[in-house]
Amino acid sequence: MTRALDAATISEIIEMALSDHTSFAQIRNLHGLSPDQVKVLMRTELAPGSYRAWRRRVRQFGDRRKIYK
Repeated sequence: MTRALDAATISEIIEMALSDHTSFAQIRNLHGLSPDQVKVLMRTELAPGSYRAWRRRVRQFGDRRKIYK
């Protein structure tokens, strides 16, 4: 990541990423993070099982609707 993120920003990004209504493009527009950077952030901030469940859900959601994550 290009800049250090404070705890409030990290929390906001995590909340956005966990939402089924927020795309990676919206996160990029607000915070400047690429999808890969969001995945790294989620991997470091979430418990391993929570991260795997999130990735599985994002992947399935993206397969259903290509315009989202």
